[in-house]
Amino acid sequence: MTFRNLLLGGAAIAALSAAAFAHSGATGVVKQRMEAMKSMGEAVKRIKPMMAGEAAPDADAIRDAARTIAAESGNTMAQKFPQGSMDHPTEALPRIWDEWERFVALADQLEMAAMGLERAADNGVQDDGHMMDSTSGMMGGQSGMMGGGMMMGGDGFPAGMTPERIGRMPVDRAFMMVTQTCSACHDRYRQEDD
Repeated sequence: MTFRNLLLGGAAIAALSAAAFAHSGATGVVKQRMEAMKSMGEAVKRIKPMMAGEAAPDADAIRDAARTIAAESGNTMAQKFPQGSMDHPTEALPRIWDEWERFVALADQLEMAAMGLERAADNGVQDDGHMMDSTSGMMGGQSGMMGGGMMMGGDGFPAGMTPERIGRMPVDRAFMMVTQTCSACHDRYRQEDD
């Protein structure tokens, strides 16, 4: 699978989730988290064409989208999921509270990836269509930070990943870390639409 396909797949999941969260009837913390998810999904949607090569990268727009995502992730996101907040029309699965530490780790990883995306906004995109290359000390080869053919294993970041390290990546790679984190969380903790 090419990098572009992975990138577009992750971005599509995030964009679709924004539409899915546009529910009426939500109140309280469920409504707050739905609005936060919608805001993040819209941020992804705004910059997805730049990452897919369909529009010229706009560093200011990328930074703005990254700040929106970072502001709604991490501890801010976790606080919008108090124990038992399963009021209709939530799409949250009870597994969130059964695996609270894992869920919080994903929320923190999303914040880290978004902060890295903000830093990477001026880096330009990598045009070769490959997710890894052997010349990158952080991403390439079997000994690189993310060697072995995948950006992230499962739902975790590689050891030692920081916003500063992500910020040195091409912007499309940093964006991919954001969308893969969104996908990992949605796949595990969000009900599928019927």
